[in-house]
Amino acid sequence: MKKKYFIILFTAFLSSQAQNVGVNTSNPQQALHLGSNTGTIRVDGLNSTNNVFNGGVAGQTYPLYVDSNGDMTLRVSAYQNSDGSDAYTTAGVNGTVAITAAQANDGYETVEITSYTFTVARNTTLEVKYSLSIEVFQDNLLTIIKDAYARNITNFFTLDTPVLAPATRRYAPSSKCYFNRNDAGTNPAAAPDAATGFIYNSGTTYMALTTGTHTIRFYGTVCSGTNNQNTFVRFAGGPDAIFLRLY
Repeated sequence: MKKKYFIILFTAFLSSQAQNVGVNTSNPQQALHLGSNTGTIRVDGLNSTNNVFNGGVAGQTYPLYVDSNGDMTLRVSAYQNSDGSDAYTTAGVNGTVAITAAQANDGYETVEITSYTFTVARNTTLEVKYSLSIEVFQDNLLTIIKDAYARNITNFFTLDTPVLAPATRRYAPSSKCYFNRNDAGTNPAAAPDAATGFIYNSGTTYMALTTGTHTIRFYGTVCSGTNNQNTFVRFAGGPDAIFLRLY
């Protein structure tokens, strides 16, 4: 008789374990269903006391991720992260672009600075963040510009297709306008020197990637306008940053 009771109770236990569990709901639709309008979940293992990846600043939140095992984590895993070090150097990239006065394209030049190629095994999203230093001169002798013309410098990424192809999408474009107006009329050489140093273009973008091998190309463009003023731009001469993450 005792064995029969045990079988009945064990069968009832298995039946209850196969059902969804609801909190504040009598009709749970998932394995765990919170039915309250204000219901939420607290995980002590993710708080600032127990988790080194939680910044612990009151009023701030931190991104929660799911790893390949299905475990929730605050840890960031990046394909590439310069993490405070200099991401680019002029020796490691195509770091310069020059414009000479005799041009038919209104003083517009584009250069591919660097590229990254990687293979993904499933459809995913690529996050890109960058901060690139820029220096603007009149020529490759690093002569300070003293004319009254503006220069526009833009950086951006493309996915798989070079920028010269028609209708290529440009991701995370960021621009700066360099303008000195530090001339001395008919004698520019007599003008005082302008301030020198780095300016920065920074951007963030997300790219949808399909299964396979992909290349992102990082470009810089320089425009001196219809007057085709001599311009020499040096990229990556200062501290730069790059962050790439595959979701």
